[in-house]
Parts: sequence; C-alpha cells; structure tokens
Amino acid sequence: MINPDRIRPLLQHLIDIYSPSGKENDILGYLDNYLKKHGVPVVSQPVDETRYNLIVMPENGRAELAMIGHVDTITAYDIEDHGFNEQGDTVSGLGAADMKSGCAAMVEAFLELRSDCGPQVPIALCLVVGEEENGDGAARLIEDYHFPWAVIGEPTNLTVCLGCYGYLETQMAGVGKRLHASLANNRQNTIEVLLTMMMRVSYYLREHRSELVYNFRDLYSSRSGLTVPDRCEAWLDVHLPPDADIGEIVTELEDVCLPDDSGNSAIEPHFHIETIGAGYRLPEKGSVVEALQNVYHDAGIAWQSGDFRSHSDANQVWASGIKPIVLGPGRLEYAHVHDECIYFPQVVQAAEIYQGLARRLFCGK
Repeated sequence: MINPDRIRPLLQHLIDIYSPSGKENDILGYLDNYLKKHGVPVVSQPVDETRYNLIVMPENGRAELAMIGHVDTITAYDIEDHGFNEQGDTVSGLGAADMKSGCAAMVEAFLELRSDCGPQVPIALCLVVGEEENGDGAARLIEDYHFPWAVIGEPTNLTVCLGCYGYLETQMAGVGKRLHASLANNRQNTIEVLLTMMMRVSYYLREHRSELVYNFRDLYSSRSGLTVPDRCEAWLDVHLPPDADIGEIVTELEDVCLPDDSGNSAIEPHFHIETIGAGYRLPEKGSVVEALQNVYHDAGIAWQSGDFRSHSDANQVWASGIKPIVLGPGRLEYAHVHDECIYFPQVVQAAEIYQGLARRLFCGK
C-alpha cells in the first residue's frame, strides 16, 4: 500500500539536494543508497566520465513497462533558498513540480510493486540525468534498454498525455566586423540585423503559424565598448503540436530568417537548427490505456487525456520505438519558476496510479 509518510521525507530529501543538470551526483548517490536500503539491486549506467543513470530491472532482465524520471533541475534562482518548504499540503522548492515529485512517486510505487508482486514483475525504474539540458541521460538509456511502454513522470496535473509536442531549438545570429561606433549604421550593426530577423520571425509565426508556441531566449552580443559588436546571437525555441510538419516549418523559418536580399548587408545572417524532436500522439486504445482508464475509474479520478505541451525525454524515447505516456503530479505552469510548488496529496495519487497500472497489467490485481 502506498505510504504517504514514506513519500514525504523522500521528496524532502530530493528537493533539498541541489541537482542542476550536469551536477546530479549527490542526488544519484542518495537514491542509490535509498533503493539498496530497501533491498533493490541498482545498476549505474555511465552517461559520461562522471555522471550516470540509475536503472533497476526485473529479476529476469525483461521489462514490459518502464517508469522514467529525470533527477536534474534547472539552475537555482537563489542558491541560498532553493530547498524544501511546506505549508499545509503545498510543498515548494526547486524541482518540486519538475520533476522530483514524479521521481518520489515512482520510487514509492516501484518499491511497493516489488514487495507485493515480487522481483520478477516486469517493471523497470529508470532515474536519468540531463533532461533540462541536452537529454543525454535519456539518450544513453535507450542505447542499452528497450521497453514496449514507458510512463514519464513530467508534471501533467495527472492528465494522461498520450501525445507530446515536438520541439525545435534554433540559433540565430548576425556576424560582421568590429567597427568604431562613430562609423556604424543600421546595415552594419549585428544587433540591428539580428533584431530585424527576430521581428520577422515573430510576425510570421503570429500571423501564419499561430498553432506554434515560440520563445526567444539568451540574446547577447560580444562585448564591444564603444564599437559595433562583431557578433550578436539569440536562441529560439519552438514547440509544435504532435501533427505539425517539422520539415516544412524549418524551411519556412529559414526563408524568413535568410531573405534573398540578405547579401546587401555588411552583416552575414546565420540560422542554425540545434535540436529537432518530433512530436507524437498515441491512440486512446489498447491494453495499457484501458488498464489506466480502469485505474482512474476505480480511484474516482476524472479521466482526462491530452498532449504534453513541452518537449521532454518522451520525444527521444518515442524516436527509439518505445511508446511513452507522459503522466505525473504537478502543473507545468509551476515548473521553472521562482515559487515552484506542488500539492502533496497529488504526489500520493500519482504513486497510486503508477502502482495501480502495473498491478492491473502484470499482477492480476
């Protein structure tokens, strides 16, 4: 039976351990010890020279369903004040929603399943690194392991996301020559050229691709003092509905950013695709979905399905041939914000849902 009194201190420890992408070793060490203390054999899967994923497989090595959670967070807004805080049923702290609560719920559900159904139950627990940066933990996971299905505990407010948005990460830049500031004009300034590119993209997406979600970030130029900078760049994130044609959209963005008259400027514009992650949408049918529907019905939780509006490890998992369901406690709008928080009873509900799904599928209960 899911034990809230065991989840709460686990979640507190996970939130209190600072684990931004690239610096996950402390939280991995804690989880490794926690699982071993409960008699679970853990495999450390190397990701790079210092970082690794934690994997627990069934006794026979064959899993039909994986519970996947990422243990990293974004960088703290305030390194002195990022830890666990609790007011009534609301828990706050860096990673509370994204996604240490999902990890805590999965660990609790997994331990209960192993205790109730035995070590042969065909469930894998995969705690991975790097999701908030380049997804290297998930990339490494799918090199060595394959599962027919996966549940990924991102914050969906317990909505069952059978679809996931696609993602484009692009770099836009203007490159020219450093000049004395007194010699500048708007055709010779990298900042002016880049801002013009950004305005063209913004107008085009608003007017012609309103179904896309876009965000400009990390705008900066080379330090120049009283000179024209020789480089200015920005990054553009685009989230696309699952059925969007990514190839067509990439071509459109290139045409907008690099118009035919770009050669008339002293500045060379650049448009580079850094990341492409295709979206997907699973049909609302089949044994796994039906089992999940029954779990919701029995628990008295209203069934809601939809698409996860952000990219996640689900995109890479899907590309490898695994069918991922994104489902976890917390709300996406509370992730990556200064006052990140979660409603603790929902963490307990998530653990019950994960356990209930596996029991229906594999334990005959």
